[in-house]
Amino acid sequence: MSNSSAMNWWQREDLCFAQGQLHFAGHAVTNLYQRLGSPSFVYSASRVKANLQRVHDALNTAGFHRHTVYYAMKANRFAPLLTLFKTSNLCGIDACSPYEVELAVSCGFTPQQISFTAGSLSEQDFSILNRYDGLVVNCDSLHAIKRWGELRPDSNIGIRINPSLGIGRGDNSKLLYAGERTTKFGIYREQFEEAIALARQYNLKLNRIHFHTGCGYLTEQLPMLDQIAESARWFIDTAGTIEYVNIGGGLGVPHVAEDVELNLDAWGKTLAKHFDNQQIHLEVEPGDYVVKDAGLLLLGKTYLETKQQTLFLGTDAGFNIAPEPAHYGLPFQPVPLHWNGEELQAHHVVGNINEALDVWAENALLPNMTNHDAVVLINAGAYAASMASNHCMRGQFREHLLFE
Repeated sequence: MSNSSAMNWWQREDLCFAQGQLHFAGHAVTNLYQRLGSPSFVYSASRVKANLQRVHDALNTAGFHRHTVYYAMKANRFAPLLTLFKTSNLCGIDACSPYEVELAVSCGFTPQQISFTAGSLSEQDFSILNRYDGLVVNCDSLHAIKRWGELRPDSNIGIRINPSLGIGRGDNSKLLYAGERTTKFGIYREQFEEAIALARQYNLKLNRIHFHTGCGYLTEQLPMLDQIAESARWFIDTAGTIEYVNIGGGLGVPHVAEDVELNLDAWGKTLAKHFDNQQIHLEVEPGDYVVKDAGLLLLGKTYLETKQQTLFLGTDAGFNIAPEPAHYGLPFQPVPLHWNGEELQAHHVVGNINEALDVWAENALLPNMTNHDAVVLINAGAYAASMASNHCMRGQFREHLLFE
């Protein structure tokens, strides 16, 4: 890869080199590093709002003037971010545990603004959920329908379906929630009529179909979304009472230069092809798309050393605080804090955890890092801090929300 492509594919107006210095959300990143220290996550308030607005614009362009965006809290539950979402009035919350519901409510969301979808619920889980009148509940199993019917007869419910098709970034099977392999997620066709009958037994009104079949999809994967939406039609027609269709999340962002960003207009047209935009209230639950490219992880350099023929750049944090590369094979792009067009060379960027998984990036093209104190990872806004652990007792980090 050339110098220009390695350093240019990810740059945009609010994340770029200006006069040799990396800038993010109106701030010189060198200044952020000196003031905040490392490891630190920094998030751009204006970027997350812009990302949300693009989703709304695409749905409006596709004719879905009745639609709701629920932000997938599991991507990042930093309370200042949640409060920003609430005050922006751009989204509700997609929650997947009772404790996420409680956190969303504490940040100002009403139960009616929270879409809850989760599996393997305990009695304690049901007890907590039952406290919230108006919560939008999507049941993913016969067990959940029965138990919710016992607790809340005569209420509205959604059913999470499994169309036996999955969608994700590239051919990464770790990102699929459905497909050839039977998964725990949702009601399959073979169970659906039994699920409808069970809902009727408790006088539950089935007014919503929900499906989420994978993560990180881009424009290249839209033909698969087309197939999934077509498959969902069978469930909608069989139920005959559906007013809302929730397509889940999974909208992705580019991770490497070869990725082509998601064409949201094409995405909206794909959905409009299958769901009547005059009759159906469409719901979507993005997480990655909203916050991933709105976050950086600031890392201090610990050492620079060649072992055999490999140049290693060590950092002061490990995969336990941002585990996507280790868990899902989703690559991080390391970026220097300053660059004036110097020649780049391959580095293995690694962390400080005593595990073979602890590699941020292999053969990442960076300038000579001898006189650099730090490096940043872009696309660190989602599924990083929210998945962090204290493995090796190295789980310490800071989070900051930036305003321009």
